[in-house]
Order: sequence, then C-alpha cells, then structure tokens
Amino acid sequence: MPAILNPSLLILHHHHHPRLSTAVLSLRHHLNFSLFSPSRTSFRAYSTSSSSLSIESSANQNVRTGRSGSVSSPPVEHDNAEKIDVNPPKGTRDFPPEDMRLRNWLFHNFREVSKQFGFEEVDFPVLESEALYIRKAGEEIRDQLYCFEDRGNRRVALRPELTPSLARLVIQKGKSVSLPLKWFAIGQCWRYERMTRGRRREHYQWNMDIIGVPDVMAEAELISSIITFFKRIGLTASDVGFKISSRKVLQEVLRCYSVPENMFGRVCIIIDKIGKIPMDDIRKDLQSADMSEVAIEELLQVLSLKSLAKLEEKLGASGEALSDLKQLFSLAEKYGYSEWLQFDASIVRGLAYYTGIVFEGFDREGKLRAICGGGRYDRLLSTFGGDDLPACGFGFGDAVIVELLKERGLLPQLNLQVENIVCSLDQELQGAASAVATILREKGQSVDLVLENKPLKWVFKRAARINARRLILVGNAEWQKGMVNVKTLSTGEQVEIKIDELE
Repeated sequence: MPAILNPSLLILHHHHHPRLSTAVLSLRHHLNFSLFSPSRTSFRAYSTSSSSLSIESSANQNVRTGRSGSVSSPPVEHDNAEKIDVNPPKGTRDFPPEDMRLRNWLFHNFREVSKQFGFEEVDFPVLESEALYIRKAGEEIRDQLYCFEDRGNRRVALRPELTPSLARLVIQKGKSVSLPLKWFAIGQCWRYERMTRGRRREHYQWNMDIIGVPDVMAEAELISSIITFFKRIGLTASDVGFKISSRKVLQEVLRCYSVPENMFGRVCIIIDKIGKIPMDDIRKDLQSADMSEVAIEELLQVLSLKSLAKLEEKLGASGEALSDLKQLFSLAEKYGYSEWLQFDASIVRGLAYYTGIVFEGFDREGKLRAICGGGRYDRLLSTFGGDDLPACGFGFGDAVIVELLKERGLLPQLNLQVENIVCSLDQELQGAASAVATILREKGQSVDLVLENKPLKWVFKRAARINARRLILVGNAEWQKGMVNVKTLSTGEQVEIKIDELE
C-alpha cells in the first residue's frame, strides 16, 4: 500500500482495511481533524502488514539520518531539562571581554615586535595529521596528543605546537619561496597534560622562525626579538633571563663514551627532566639508554657546568659546540643584551628535532616554569620527507607570561573605551539617533548607540562603564534645528552642534 499523505484518504481507505480503521478511529478520538492541513501534518503508513499505523508530524520530519539512510527517532524532550555544566572543559578557558582585552593586548605586542624584525605572519590548521607529531618514541608530546580517527578513517590530532606545521608548509612551498624565510605565527595549541600554574591543556603560542640561515646570527636575532618584547611590556634583565646551551655539547660527551648515535634523542628527553624528577630516576633512565656508570657521571658533571670557560676545560677548545656558544655570547655583547644571558649546560629542550643551540627564557625568582624556549632544528624537514634546510625558532606561550606580569604588578589596565555614546530623548527619535551614530562611525569614531528608550540616569551609568568621552543627546527641539547636544563627560561642558559639523 502506498504512503497515505492526506488525512481524508485515511477515511476512504479504512473501510477496506480493518487495522487502519482502528487506528483512524483512535486518532479521531484524540485529535481534532480541523487542525490537520497539508502544510502542518502528514501521515505515513510504512507497512500494510503492521499492526499499527505510523504517524509522523511534519514538525518532526526533520529527523537525523545516518550514513545508511535509516531514520533515527527525534530526541526525547523533558519538562525539567538538566542544567549543563557551565564551566569550560578542564584545562581550557573562556575569554569574557576583560580577558579578551588582555589577550588582544598581548597578541598586539607579539605582532608589533615580529613586524619590527621584518617577519611575515602565517597560520596553519588547528587540526593536523597525527603523523606530523609522531617522531621518536619517548617524546613526551606524543603521549599528550588530542588525537582521533575522523570519519574518513584518517588519524588526526589537534596541534600541540606550531613548528611541525611550519615545516610542512615550507616543504609544500618548496622552491617557490626565496630564502631566508622569516615567518611568525600566533596559534592555539592543545596538549593533554598535568595542569600546574601557567600550564593548561590549551594555550596560545607565539612562534618566530628563520629558515635558510645556518649561522648563529639567526639565534642571536631571535633572542633579540624576545628581549625587545620583554622590554616593551615592562620586564627587565633583573626579572627574566635566558639559559643557553647546545645539543652538540651532549653529542660530544656521548661520542667520547661510544654511546650509540640512535640513543641521542632519548638521552636528550631524559636530560630535559632534570629538576622535574629525582636524580636517581635520571640515572636509571640513562642506564636504560645504554650508558655506562662512568659515562653517566661524566655527562652529569658536564651538565652541571655554568660557564663556557669550564666547558672548554672539559671538552677542549676545538669543538663545534663551544665555537657556536662563544659566537652567540659575542653577538649578545654587540646587540647589547649580554646581561640577559647565562650559560647552562643542562638546557637541552624536550623535543627531538633540536640539533644545535637551545635556549629557555626563565623568571629569575624561579617561581614559574619556562616562559619560552627554542633553538636550532636543521634536520626537521627530512623527517617529513623534505630536503633539510638550516632553521631555528622559538615558541612563547601566553599563560606563563601573564602569571609573571601579575607577579610583578605589570598587568595593564585595559578598560573598555568607546569615544561616543548616542542616546535619543524620545522614542520617536531612535531613527535620528541611529543616523547620528552612522555619521560618526563613517568618520572613524566608535559609537555605543542606546538601543532602547532609557532614562538619563541609566545612560550616564552606561557612559561611565564604557569610559565614553562624549555623550550625544538627540532631543526633539535640537533635531528640528538640525542640531544635537554634545556633552564632554570629563569636563561636563555641553554645547549644541550642527549634525553635519560633528567630528
């Protein structure tokens, strides 16, 4: 039997189908047929062998269908709906207006410094292929991925950092871009990790990267840009500093003790945990990386060094690591920021792709985790199938720096500021008030238009809350003359001004 779309046909059909007859009589008992119209309600008999009639209101026809095309039932509505948890997911944040103003201020400073140094802005998808982040076993970031299989059976992940995306884009562009590349990005990153002060499961990160420069001059320029940012927001060398080292220091020590080269990345990850886990655990982990007791003690001794002179005594003057470090500290003097830097051999950074100079920004009181970090990664592109290019860069999160500014009392006061508030004194003049607002906006001024008929007391409170500079009142008498009242709120001075002379 075909689907019955017209309720009147049900009456015609029910004489020939007893089962339908029962359904129709029941329906007529419960519903008033005067409510039925083709535009409001339809009826479908899905099977003549069914013991009951399936009736579907057109209001509920917009049901969900799966891939197979099967129809799913509409959600059951409850009179007393459960309240949702109004907090954001654990480790994430909302940005109400006052927090958004702070974020915009921070990002503005990131961008201004980047542009001062001649960098161009880029961006990448928040969602990337999982393969982009799975490099070497043991890397902490691998265990912190927000990853899943999408509906196309592809393994994807929310990006935990920006550098792999940058590398992917550099490979994609190939020879269509000229070197060196100076790119910066500000993007949201996701890591499922234990939360501490200044560490969340999502954060925004400022990255600056230089691709195509093999010389340590590139690292010196990047550190200079971070110091410029610190100075711009009120921080000095007495507040923050940089710990500098090189992955090549580790390589030279491991080479002396015949530690296999393929264990280098694993050793770096272990060393990066110094200060975070007990030293006994560090030693055990190093033993598991095929290091002898003698090699472990020698390595830990080198990592405790805090001066280049002591490092030279240990490794000799001819090593590449010492040469790079000496050049960087020499450049720091010429840039004028040597007081910000200190050598610390224990700094290796936890990511496997670093190959040379590495650095971390830290607060000198030692209350917070690293503010920023970076270094050289000359062999990253080949891990994704590209041709390697000399490269270095840094990542700078938004969370720790805000905590530091709070500690130092340097958070800016960022109140909402609107130049004008426009209000009509009569409901009939709302259109006139909107015309005044449009005139001022077209002249580049910000305007808060009062959208309802409010008493003046409310308007003045609103003006104070948004720090309005002027209050513009549209009254009937003045409007008839082509004028409005303009009150300068800081002085209380009030004048009538012709509408076409508003500035």
